[in-house]
Amino acid sequence: MRLLAIFAAVALVHLVVSWSMDQARALEASGRAGLSTGLLLLLLLAYALLIATPFVPGVEIGLALLLLHGADIVLGVYLATVAGLSLAYLAGRFLSIEVLIRIFADLRMARACAFLQAQSGKSPEELLAQLESRLPGRLGRGLLRSRYVLLGLLLNLPGNAMMGGGGGLCLMAGLSGLFRWRWVLATFLIAVAPVPLIVWIRGVEGLTG
Repeated sequence: MRLLAIFAAVALVHLVVSWSMDQARALEASGRAGLSTGLLLLLLLAYALLIATPFVPGVEIGLALLLLHGADIVLGVYLATVAGLSLAYLAGRFLSIEVLIRIFADLRMARACAFLQAQSGKSPEELLAQLESRLPGRLGRGLLRSRYVLLGLLLNLPGNAMMGGGGGLCLMAGLSGLFRWRWVLATFLIAVAPVPLIVWIRGVEGLTG
């Protein structure tokens, strides 16, 4: 039943991606000047949910909306991106580790189960100390201390879908217990800002020029 639920979720994501991209292409082809409020909200909601989904490159929908409507839709895309990444982080933050162990056990992922069981019950401070002991010297300690900066850089790294995309990275950040909410939100607000700022200041030409 859990595997069926996973397959159903994948199929639903595929449908949402297809619908969203079809809508964006149809609007671009028709040359319409604006979006209805209802359709705009649906597209932004779909975009936020896709951004929150691991391994789904939902950023293409946001770029399509920016290219289609430029500065008029910048704020909506920016807020939807932050909301989607925040949703992924919160899902990881409040997801029970026992639930994950059961899922991995169903998938016969014994090593993942053993790893999660070994980490279960440890405080963030204990996990951080454990990571510091395993990472090489000053480089490892520097990466851990700059983990919010590293997260922001990974969110903007081309091809990060191979690592789970923005949703997967934020989900893992929440699961780790090493990231505090207020600093994570500040990281999202800063990391997401460059592209919307370019479009707001220079228009669509800033992305295509």
